[in-house]
Amino acid sequence: MELMEKKGFQQTEVGLIPKDWNVKLLGDIGAPKMCKRIFNYQTKKRGDIPFYKIGTFGKKPDAFIARELYEEYKRKYSFPLNGSVLISAAGTIGRLIVYAGGDEYFQDSNIVWIENDEKLVTNHFLKYVFPSVNFKTEGSTISRLYNNILKSGEFACPGISEQKAIANALSDVDELITNLDKLIAKKKDIKKGAMQQLLIVNENLKTKTIRDVATYRRGSFPQPYGLAKWYDDISGMPFVQVVDVAKNMKLKAETKQKISEEGAKMSVFVKKGSVILTIQGSIGRICITQYDAYVDRTLLIFESFKEDFNTYFFMISIWLKFQIEKEKAPGGIIKTITKEALSSFEISFPNIEEQDRIAEVLEDIEKEINMLESKKEKYQAIKQGMMQELLTGKTRLI
Repeated sequence: MELMEKKGFQQTEVGLIPKDWNVKLLGDIGAPKMCKRIFNYQTKKRGDIPFYKIGTFGKKPDAFIARELYEEYKRKYSFPLNGSVLISAAGTIGRLIVYAGGDEYFQDSNIVWIENDEKLVTNHFLKYVFPSVNFKTEGSTISRLYNNILKSGEFACPGISEQKAIANALSDVDELITNLDKLIAKKKDIKKGAMQQLLIVNENLKTKTIRDVATYRRGSFPQPYGLAKWYDDISGMPFVQVVDVAKNMKLKAETKQKISEEGAKMSVFVKKGSVILTIQGSIGRICITQYDAYVDRTLLIFESFKEDFNTYFFMISIWLKFQIEKEKAPGGIIKTITKEALSSFEISFPNIEEQDRIAEVLEDIEKEINMLESKKEKYQAIKQGMMQELLTGKTRLI
C-alpha cells in the first residue's frame, strides 16, 4: 500500500486525530460481556472441560469443570464468538487474547469481551487499539474493569477499510514475532537436548563431589537488612540478589539495587566472569557474571577450581545437576539448599579439551538464541513505532 500524505487534523478528547476519523466509546460499538461465574467448588483437577484464567490460556490447564455444567452455562449465558478479543478485567488488567474458537473450554468471569458490531469496529482492529483506549475514572488507578468503566473507554477510530489496513499491517509484524518465538523455543529445546547428550555420564568421565572440585563461599550483606545507608542507587556498585539472576543463565542488565560504599565493606566483591548460584528463593539459578558486583548471602560464589574446568562447562554441569535434583524433590521443587548439602552433589566431567569442545557447541547455540532474541526485540520496537503512527493517523495506509 502506498502511504498518503496526512490530511488535516482535529483536536479531540484522545488527542490530535485526522479530521475524517471519529472518537468512539467502547459502549457505542457493543456491550461488555462475561461468562457465568465459576466457583472454586465447581472446579476439579481432572475433568472434561478445561477452565482457564487469562494467565493460563495457551498452557496446560490446571482446572476443569464438568461437561454438564459447561453445556448448561454455555446454553444459558454469554460466551465469546470466534474472533472475540478477550480482556483481563482484574489482576493484571488489560491483557489481551483473541478467542480462536474450536476447542471446548470455559473461562473465568474476570475475562470480559466487547460483543461489538463489526460494521462499526472490527475485532482485528480492536485488538490493536485497545491498549490505547482512554478510560474515564475518578482516581488514577483502575482496580477492575467494571462494565461502566469499559463502556466509557474512548479511542480514535477510522473507517472500516482503514481499520482493516492498519490491523493487517500490524498483524504481519505479529506473525514475524510469533515465528521468531517458535524458532527461539526450538533452539532452546535443541540446546537443552544437546546439554543432556553431551554431558551424559559414561566410563570415560570423572565423577566427584562439588566439594572435591571447587572452593566456594556464600555472599554477604550488612545487617540489619533494609537500612537506607546500605544502598546508593545513584553511584553505588551493582548488588546481586536472587532476583537479579535470570532464568537464561545471565545476570539481568541492571541489578534491582546498588550497594553503598559503607555497605560494600560488609559484603563480598565478585569479579566479572565468576560463577554464582542461587541457594535461597528461586534455587538453582546460575550464571557467569557479566560485570563486577557485590553478592548477597542468598547466593553461592565459586571462587576457584581444584580440577581443570572450562567455566561455561562447569556452570552447565551444576545447572543440569539441579534439574535432576528437582525431579527427585516432592512436587518438583527444592525449597532450600544448604552449602553443606550442595557439597555432596556429584558432577561428572571429561578432560579439559573435551569440556572446551562441549562448551563451544553450547555457546554457539546460545549465540544463535541471543541473535534471534535481539531480532525479536527489534521487531517489537518496529511494531510499537507502527502503532504510534497508525493508531493516531500520523501515517495513513489508504
